[in-house]
Amino acid sequence: MSSPRIPPQGAPLLNLPRRRLILGLGALPIRPAQALRAFPWKPVRLVVQYPPGGASDTLARLLGSGLAHRLRQPVVVENRSGANGILATDHVAKSVPDGHTLLLTTAPPITTDLALYRKLPYDPRIDLQMISDIAHTHLVLCTHADIPAHDFKGLLTLMRQNPDSYSIGSWGVGSLPHLMQAHIESTYGLRLLHVSYRGESPMLLDLLSRQLSIAMGSVTTLHTHIGSGRLSALAQTGSRRCHLLPTLSTFAEQGFLDPVFNISAPLSLMVASGTSAEAVQRLSDEVQALLQEPGIRQRFLQAGATPVGNSAAEAGAAYARRLPVLLALAQALGLKAD
Repeated sequence: MSSPRIPPQGAPLLNLPRRRLILGLGALPIRPAQALRAFPWKPVRLVVQYPPGGASDTLARLLGSGLAHRLRQPVVVENRSGANGILATDHVAKSVPDGHTLLLTTAPPITTDLALYRKLPYDPRIDLQMISDIAHTHLVLCTHADIPAHDFKGLLTLMRQNPDSYSIGSWGVGSLPHLMQAHIESTYGLRLLHVSYRGESPMLLDLLSRQLSIAMGSVTTLHTHIGSGRLSALAQTGSRRCHLLPTLSTFAEQGFLDPVFNISAPLSLMVASGTSAEAVQRLSDEVQALLQEPGIRQRFLQAGATPVGNSAAEAGAAYARRLPVLLALAQALGLKAD
């Protein structure tokens, strides 16, 4: 019997018998098609936890337009409101971890909700990972223009004189405004009707129409109406005044040194765990570079937000420090959502 014919070195595979070709290919490692492509290879979805019109949505659209230019792919902002941000967060946590579905998140769905709900459909510490902290937004205490208070002390006096007469809104149970409202009730012996909204936009509409008495909201959403006189601003949070409200004193400047009025949690960009290190690094690098662009920084500042733009590692470390503080506060106030 003759020996099998061995093709010369460099001969094309097509010269091999079909069965031998198939057997030979079976020994080669098969990589997913997406692993052979450079990220990003398709449009990116930027998921927002609240409806259009609030601070998250405004800043998401600024971020999305800038990232689209840098990534050379469309970035589509998708509003998935409901359940205090849990719906959107769960959607991203369970998305395909390829870096093309991003979450712009506020604090509650990744911090205080762990204390408020007996069981979440995701664990933010396991199912999500940080890309970057995007921006800090300043919070301001406002009333509709008919309430005769000019500062926080004056409002406290009115609320004590008229118990059970004032409602206060927030953009969700466990949000920073809700934590502050619960603290005010607990510390100053008041009773307020807390009204939880799906976002800042519907809260603002009720405040302007006098269906709501008081709100703690972002300067991004409220400053235009403060400037027009339709809303009265009484105090702002933080250690320094927002540049858009330079004449409005902080709670601390008014003599209220409660630590809760200085807590700040940024809007953060996250992605599903399991996303490749290459995609995470590319996204983090582009966000950091974008938020250093003078034009983008100016647009964020004009919206009442202070851009951050840190690395994925820095954002993850900041989250790890912030989480126990907010959990302890929610637990101390006895807040529960179910």
